[in-house]
Amino acid sequence: MAGTIEVLVPGGEATPGPPLGPELGPTPVDVQAVVAEINDETDAFDGMEVPVTVEYDDDGSFTIEVGVPPTAELIKDEAGFETGSGEPQETFVADLTVEQVKKIAEQKQSDLLAYDLKNAAKEVVGTCVSLGVTIEGNDPRQFKERIDDGEYDDQFADEAAA
Repeated sequence: MAGTIEVLVPGGEATPGPPLGPELGPTPVDVQAVVAEINDETDAFDGMEVPVTVEYDDDGSFTIEVGVPPTAELIKDEAGFETGSGEPQETFVADLTVEQVKKIAEQKQSDLLAYDLKNAAKEVVGTCVSLGVTIEGNDPRQFKERIDDGEYDDQFADEAAA
């Protein structure tokens, strides 16, 4: 009866209650051990919603795979706001620096469709558009055009593999 459970949990704050408890209850795993390991592995994403996959076997053994939080969650955490703008084209709720956009793009790059950091940054900027977040005081659509024009090629150059 081996299986897989996929849930979103608050980083570092998972509990044996919902959503984990009801999913893990009928399985042979030690729920407290799963919760403790999830909290250890997601502690860096304090309070952000983090995708977690728990694979378990009939003998009660389990493995945990922690994903990267959604781009919007990373932006909210980095910029320090709770909810996006109700009118993202007109009302802006926060402002990011180029360095913050790069940091988020680096965190998300493995989960995105982008093949390099520059395109990963453009995907992050697209999420900024829908949240109502400016970048260095500029509308994110204008910032994306400046990325396309090569203005930020130095900042978004992929670092050479070690």
